[in-house]
Amino acid sequence: MYRAWWKEGVVYQVYPRSFLDSNGDGVGDLQGITAKLDYLQGLGVNILWLCPVYRSPNYDNGYDISDYYSIMDEFGTMADWEELLSEVHQRGMKLIMDLVVNHTSDEHSWFVESRAARNSPYRDYYIWRPGKEDGSEPNNWASEFGGSAWEYDEKTGEYYLHLFSKKQPDLNWENKRLRREIYTMMTWWLDKGIDGFRMDVINLISKEPTLPDARRRGKGSLPWGREFYRNGPRLQYFLREMHAKVLSKYDIMTVGETPGVDPEKANLLVAEDRHELSMVFQFELLELDYQDGDKWKIIPWKLSDFKKIVNVWQERLEGTGWNSLFLNNHDQPRAVSRFGDDGTYRVQSAKMLATLVHTLQGTPYIYQGEEIGMTNVRFPDISYYRDIDTLNFYEEAIRSGLSPQEVLETIYARSRDNARTPMQWDDTESAGFTTGVPWLAINPNYQAIHVKENLANPESVFHYYQRLIQLRKERLVLVYGDYHLLLPQDEQLFAYLRTPNIKTGPGFSEKQLSEVRRAEDELFQDADQEKILVVLNFSKQPAVFVLPEKVKFQTDQLLLSNYPTRPETPTRLELRPFEARVYALK
Repeated sequence: MYRAWWKEGVVYQVYPRSFLDSNGDGVGDLQGITAKLDYLQGLGVNILWLCPVYRSPNYDNGYDISDYYSIMDEFGTMADWEELLSEVHQRGMKLIMDLVVNHTSDEHSWFVESRAARNSPYRDYYIWRPGKEDGSEPNNWASEFGGSAWEYDEKTGEYYLHLFSKKQPDLNWENKRLRREIYTMMTWWLDKGIDGFRMDVINLISKEPTLPDARRRGKGSLPWGREFYRNGPRLQYFLREMHAKVLSKYDIMTVGETPGVDPEKANLLVAEDRHELSMVFQFELLELDYQDGDKWKIIPWKLSDFKKIVNVWQERLEGTGWNSLFLNNHDQPRAVSRFGDDGTYRVQSAKMLATLVHTLQGTPYIYQGEEIGMTNVRFPDISYYRDIDTLNFYEEAIRSGLSPQEVLETIYARSRDNARTPMQWDDTESAGFTTGVPWLAINPNYQAIHVKENLANPESVFHYYQRLIQLRKERLVLVYGDYHLLLPQDEQLFAYLRTPNIKTGPGFSEKQLSEVRRAEDELFQDADQEKILVVLNFSKQPAVFVLPEKVKFQTDQLLLSNYPTRPETPTRLELRPFEARVYALK
């Protein structure tokens, strides 16, 4: 296991459209981000992940790119972007960009040329197929956004594949010329000075070549077909080629969004001797309450199952790969509403969840607003929503016979707009986000939950994040140390140890092993056998923690707590609702 800046860093995800509007048009922009860099630096983060800012018709909020080399007009100019990059670097921070190369917009020049004629030189940049004998779609796959994954093109008499919206046609990675164009584009951005990429649904770029029909999910439902387009047969080949031709030439971080991977597949992507990606986003934990992989079908979850998933990923990647640590992002509900309590114990549970993310092995990610405990939103009716996935679900659910209120209850828990409501900077009109009309309505609770209040209150969620980030910098055992789960079956408590033993992965050369040993000496020469104990109460009820007898120590130090402290030995702790404790044991 090597030391790396991206392992020791903390990432802050910026959703530009909802961060800060600098010109009053109701849409967040690049100058707004630049204006808040001191705020982010004060929080303690040192890596910014910028969601797409490329030119786009915005059918899916920038994830439908029409020009990889230009900036979206609403966000500003290339000069604005260059100023942002310069200001980020002047503060000793890094900037990573979103890389969306599974699909483009249907308004991208490649697709415009591709659909112009069957003999177009760009035809094979996308996945075109004739219909079946009866003229129906080439296969029965469902789009991730609902409906068929195929769209018929009248002009050329064939269908094109779109795993998402029909305005997001999938690229054909089997085409070498297309791959060269993508690598050239990636190199162009890296030469401008960015520090890496977050790769959107990167494990979908390789499809089973025959594109077979999938098994149906139930009467009247199109099947996903995910077994034929997730982690496809040539995924590793494409990523190794990308690494050899582009990534290996720069000191950067890469994180792949990889729905449907398990730890074994993840290790094929991130193992340090494979030269593919730095880390991946896996969604096994965030699909804990999905029924049959469908986010709109909500089932209860248990803490023991939550812990089991975390534990497996911590153990399976330890010593070989690297974890991404997150509980929400721009596509997920707010963590405090989903896994905590966004009512009475909002502050306590927001801090408790933050403690989990920042004390596991891996790189922590903070989604904008998470650091002040922002929550899900309950808009009064569907007219308030902007997310294409939400709107499609609403239409399908109403057609199935559900009432508007029944559908809204599911949307309140699941809509991507939960994460996309504008950042709440203060308690003035529009939460200080804009002087105009915001592109998406502000969460009505902004008058109680906002940055200004958090900065003024030393016991706020923001200041707790500051202390957590600083603790992680001071105690590198929290970065590189091993992870040991305690009390796996307890349904209230999540407790674990971090210990200063670095495991090494298989196949390391002697030179690599000597580097690891030097890193061990540097990291842990003063640690002796110090262990970090983390105890988290995941419930609204008090809980009693009893330290297992096998854990030996002579002295203890309380490093962090989300409640006022009281003298207690960690051998037995009486925990309040959503309480978090972090101890150093020696």
